[in-house]
Amino acid sequence: MLIAFPASSLLSRLYFANGGKSKWIISWVAVAGWPLTALSLVPLYFISNAKPTPLTFKLSFWYIILGFLSAADNLMYAWAYAYLPASTASLLASSSLVFSAIFGYFIVKNRLNMSSINAIVIITAGVVLLALDASSDRFPGISDRQYTLGFIWDVLGSALHGLIFALSELVFVKLLGRRSFHVVLEQQVMVSLFAFAFTTIGVVVNRDFQVMKSEASGFKHGEASYYMVLVWAAITFQLGVLGGTAVLFLTSTVLAGVLNAVRVPLTNIAAVILFHDPMSGFKILSLILTVWGFASYIFGHASASKVL
Repeated sequence: MLIAFPASSLLSRLYFANGGKSKWIISWVAVAGWPLTALSLVPLYFISNAKPTPLTFKLSFWYIILGFLSAADNLMYAWAYAYLPASTASLLASSSLVFSAIFGYFIVKNRLNMSSINAIVIITAGVVLLALDASSDRFPGISDRQYTLGFIWDVLGSALHGLIFALSELVFVKLLGRRSFHVVLEQQVMVSLFAFAFTTIGVVVNRDFQVMKSEASGFKHGEASYYMVLVWAAITFQLGVLGGTAVLFLTSTVLAGVLNAVRVPLTNIAAVILFHDPMSGFKILSLILTVWGFASYIFGHASASKVL
């Protein structure tokens, strides 16, 4: 999660910064790597002597729901990275911790202690600071409306991300159980497959496959660079989701939200170095608050574990 998610975020921004225009294509790329996970699942059945989980109606229903939500989530983040600097988009995405904690509490009955509530308040304050400083890091050519849309879609995507974490954990608890690691791969393959199907429909209806050739020819560093960005984006997206699903299997929704948000300082530093993203005083303060919120959560839960 800490390597693949920042990489996929930066590649998404690189796609738009170098001439990519289609939100649907980058959303499609996010789930196009599902066969990689499927290929790693097959030998696991032979090595561990595990049997494929039967596809019941209820399990299939939840895979379809999670696939649809994942497709929608990827599209929301695509809109965000189209209009926002990578550092700003990743800071806003840290609000997924807030939503993961809230949805985890109501859906999976994860506990919320004072450190969790403190982290939620602090990270929310960081997001509010970014909203107050919205005009300082806007790229040339991005209108007020586009920047606002990117901001809103990023926060909504983070909320949906938190919901997906909670529902995925619920599937493990209620339907799959925590039997063996192969169920992690099974869930990711099926959810990514349905997300791929939904996103492919969107790309076809929007006629964006025909746009890929013209995008590649007009890409800043050439066609080879265009396709390399898409291929590595597909790989890193898939590795990031695999890490997130594995954390849900091994621990809880809240910890997955924490690790998903810990990528914020990593993405910010990389975006400033690679893309020369502007870092205003408000953004630096927001980053400090975000890290403070993570530290508060981790310290509080570490202390609670020692007591238990």
